[in-house]
Amino acid sequence: MMPWLRGWVLQVLRNARGFCGPHRQQPPLPDPQKIVATWEAITLGRQPVPEYFNFAHDVLDMWSQLEKAGHRPRIPAFWWVNGKGAEIKWNFEELGEQSRKAANVLQGMCGLQPGDRMMLVLPRLPEWWLVSVACIRTGAVMIPGVSQLTEKDLKYRLQASRAKSIITSDSLAPRVDAISADCPSLQSRLLVSDSSRPGWMNFRELLREASAEHNCVRTKSQDPLAIYFTSGTTGAPKMVEHSQASYGLGFVASGRRWVDLTKSDIFWNTSDTGWVKAAWTLFSAWPHGSCIFVHELPRVDAKIILNTLSRLPITTLCCVPTIFRLLVQEDLTRYQFQSLRHCLTGGEALNPDVREKWKGQVGLELHEGYGQSETVLICANTKGMKIKSGSMGMASPPYDVQIVDDEGNVLPPGEEGNIAVRVRPTRPFCFFSCYLNNPEKTEASERGDFYITGDQAHKDKDGYFWFTGRNDDVINSSSYRIGPVEVENALAEHPAVLEAAVVSSPDPIRGEVVKAFIVLSPAYSSQDPKKLTQELQEHVKRVTAPYKYPRKVAFVSELPKTVSGKIQRNKLRSQEWGEMRGNLQKAP
Repeated sequence: MMPWLRGWVLQVLRNARGFCGPHRQQPPLPDPQKIVATWEAITLGRQPVPEYFNFAHDVLDMWSQLEKAGHRPRIPAFWWVNGKGAEIKWNFEELGEQSRKAANVLQGMCGLQPGDRMMLVLPRLPEWWLVSVACIRTGAVMIPGVSQLTEKDLKYRLQASRAKSIITSDSLAPRVDAISADCPSLQSRLLVSDSSRPGWMNFRELLREASAEHNCVRTKSQDPLAIYFTSGTTGAPKMVEHSQASYGLGFVASGRRWVDLTKSDIFWNTSDTGWVKAAWTLFSAWPHGSCIFVHELPRVDAKIILNTLSRLPITTLCCVPTIFRLLVQEDLTRYQFQSLRHCLTGGEALNPDVREKWKGQVGLELHEGYGQSETVLICANTKGMKIKSGSMGMASPPYDVQIVDDEGNVLPPGEEGNIAVRVRPTRPFCFFSCYLNNPEKTEASERGDFYITGDQAHKDKDGYFWFTGRNDDVINSSSYRIGPVEVENALAEHPAVLEAAVVSSPDPIRGEVVKAFIVLSPAYSSQDPKKLTQELQEHVKRVTAPYKYPRKVAFVSELPKTVSGKIQRNKLRSQEWGEMRGNLQKAP
């Protein structure tokens, strides 16, 4: 930035005094117990959604007001470490001040107006949480993305969303520069860095100089808050839009019932900031006055996670099942978790074997939950309920969850079908608004009175749901429908198996068969592959129905995973079927 322009920018930020008129007189001190109870009643469908709602103003500023008045101790609301000695702690008052400064940067320097869209592509840095709150304060729509996005990914997302601004770090900035000429909507670029880059505004420098005075935009409950891009396993990634209320209020009940949060809890969710689970933590923890803990964790490391849990007073932990699979491979008797009292998992099916090992060695239950980018929590094993190992729990209010056939007819207990959420005659408020610019896909996601999740399961007579797999994961072999999760769970019980992923593989007779990709435990890595394959096949036959055993087995050093640790079956499946298509193309 040119010196004269930099000086002008900083002067504007020093003089900024909000954009929404004069300050209103401070209202009487709120009663947090009554307010949180009201939010929970709204989440459960017992009270109507208010016409206006803004998470920053109605939730965060409430706790800040109580802190200022001495009615809440100045304990951290946000706690970040990088594992190398750096640490940041903000109470609600400090979080409010920093996020108002960030809001002035977005409104003043980036020129963002309510409804404008901003991409947030950052690793686990404090600025992600600051800018997320700043977007809410300004009415801008945040679009989180993972830091591993390629130039092609960025170009598609920027063009599809028509994002006006982006904030990212040093590692991703060159990719943005490479495609920015093809993204005419992109007008401003913010860099989270201690150095400068041509064409970019340095966010940290602007934040230091910005005014802490800012009046929050008054948003309606149905105004857009966030856009998430789906994984794109069945075509180009789709834009899922959520409202101020669907996320801002939609997690209050699950924050208490599933996550079991109170204002004295410290909640660590290891999810990447680009995935919805990071937002799930934000919108479930802060309404209850809980502290969000973040470890920068550049890569998944079981020992770092276990040492952090031993050293710091973290009370609540959430990881994907893959990470818990890694944790139980360690000698957990070497660690003492003095403060940990509640553990959660979700994002993929939990092997019963992992749950039993964690509970046996740590003494804590793993409470599995299930939801999607399009929803808040759909099913869960909530605090205090009986847990059936292998089940993803019962329906989470306010959702009416059923198993339906392809026409939307409710199926009886025990029969496998589509996991579906009732959206007629009343659409739940904590549901996504639509697939943006894709009315055909929005319409196709519904059958009869239900939204179809795209996942398969059955419900037992007690109301517990048992996950089978994605519609596109289910293997149809000689007319037998085989869910990969059951086969993976069976393999996980064998001591030779460290990790396993099961997908369909083409077969000239059966159409498709079960193929297992297996990462071996170190003790079995030198065994004869042929004999071990036969042993594992016989093991699966004994544990499950004989027709479900993997007719093909591949031993691999690692499985493809997302940055949050979820196994990417779709990549393995595409590899299998892509090889067949390649062979067909080569045939004379």
